[in-house]
Amino acid sequence: MVWGKGLLASRCRDCRRLRSGQGIRGNAPEGPGLLQRTATDVTMWIYLNDRFVKEEEAVVSVFDHGFLYGDGVYETIRSYGSRIFMRDLHLARLRRSADAIGLAIPILEHRWPALLHEAMTRNDVGHERTDAYLRITISRGAGDIGLDPDLCPTPTVVIMTKPLHPPPPEQYRIGVNLIVARTRRNLPSALSPQIKATNFLNNILAKREAIAAGAFDSILLNWESHLTECTVSNLFFVRAGQLCTPALACGLLDGITRDIVLSLAQEAQIPVEEGHFGIEAIHKADECFLTNTSMGVMPVTVVDGHPVGNGSPGLLTQQLHRLFMANRTRFLEP
Repeated sequence: MVWGKGLLASRCRDCRRLRSGQGIRGNAPEGPGLLQRTATDVTMWIYLNDRFVKEEEAVVSVFDHGFLYGDGVYETIRSYGSRIFMRDLHLARLRRSADAIGLAIPILEHRWPALLHEAMTRNDVGHERTDAYLRITISRGAGDIGLDPDLCPTPTVVIMTKPLHPPPPEQYRIGVNLIVARTRRNLPSALSPQIKATNFLNNILAKREAIAAGAFDSILLNWESHLTECTVSNLFFVRAGQLCTPALACGLLDGITRDIVLSLAQEAQIPVEEGHFGIEAIHKADECFLTNTSMGVMPVTVVDGHPVGNGSPGLLTQQLHRLFMANRTRFLEP
């Protein structure tokens, strides 16, 4: 009996680690779909301003306005094998973000596919053994100190590529835990959530709250105390068989995987409501899950220390996860 209690306690501790994103005995990723270095990783080749260089040679000026002021945009993309997930939509969003801040991207559109595949090839990722994580960052570039964008004549362009270390399968079976952050989401009238800006301080503050609470991530409320999203993912929940997600007007990113899940739900004739929801909606939800490019559909089973529904991934969540995985080849580009 003592052994049995010890085993149960160990499993409970493992479940808590998985729900918080820590993984079992430290082997899981550091967060949702994060880039993670391991002892087996070789030197990274980084694209920096028209050429590929080794990571130790990838140096950006201390006068770069991306470093000084967070003046830049970015996009994260993944591959399934050699095929990139929703590449063209990610690149289109990168262009929209750049246009929104008046930043000219110095790479012609037709060059991007070849550049991304060269980045994967040089880093030996994006094949049958290893999916790829790609991050494109474009900053205003180096210039004199000051807020005037015209001080920077040439943008800085970086492409980083590494093996993707997704959450472990156990995390999808057990689900993750969230808290509702004290930090509020930026006002859209102050900074549009559709701009994927390198200044991520709003999200970082909310992420610090999650880390301090031992949670996987934080839910951010907006200025009206309505649900928006998490720090790097969109939020869904289920009540009475209806799939619910905050409307874009609440101040959240129009996530690419979010749109895919909404389309899959429509195809499966699952009723959907995009609306303005208070915190009580998530506390009373039957199911909950997150979406982003790196992790797909991730179940949430605890919010603010209380179980969501019966404390296990719900049936609708599991259905949408299966639909996403079964249909992902529809969303892959060469």
